[in-house]
Amino acid sequence: MGVGLLYSTTTGNTETVAGYLSAEIGVDAVDIADAEDLASFDGLIIGAPTWHTGADSERSGTAWDDYLYGDLTSADLKGKKVAIFGLGDQARPTPLAHASTHAQPPHSRRRPPPVQAGYGDNFCDAMDELKSCFEKQGAEVIGAWSADGYDHTESKSEAGGTFVGLACDEDNQPDQSEERVKAWVAQLKSEGMPL
Repeated sequence: MGVGLLYSTTTGNTETVAGYLSAEIGVDAVDIADAEDLASFDGLIIGAPTWHTGADSERSGTAWDDYLYGDLTSADLKGKKVAIFGLGDQARPTPLAHASTHAQPPHSRRRPPPVQAGYGDNFCDAMDELKSCFEKQGAEVIGAWSADGYDHTESKSEAGGTFVGLACDEDNQPDQSEERVKAWVAQLKSEGMPL
């Protein structure tokens, strides 16, 4: 039945990258909450954000969390090629520009300045969870991607300088996502994804 392009999103960034992939491979992107039988596809390209940082499971904070530990557990994906893309924010927490720099009286308790959230130590962690869950069902995960050019601290989805799939950061590197998608799709074709 061809390749299925499945994703779920919280802020829209994963949907944006799924749109880049859809345009590149000519397949409609479908939210996992609306997906049918994944075993009917010849190959799968799946994507998720990382929302529950530091968690051991249910890291995406999306419909994937229910699917991975529900419907997927009974799917037979033996021999299916699966490629994974993930979205994250690799920035380190930084003080907000509007934080007060006024001196506080010596007797007052100093409060730390407010910070802009960044998730550089959990960058794209949900990709690793997708990989583990799909491999348990017999899938062959392809599409590992170099961590060169990223500025994160650590990721459960990276080993030896390579991510388990395509990592994208629409918050800090949005100008690189489309080119990364094009290069990754070419790589997937060379690795046997039936596109």
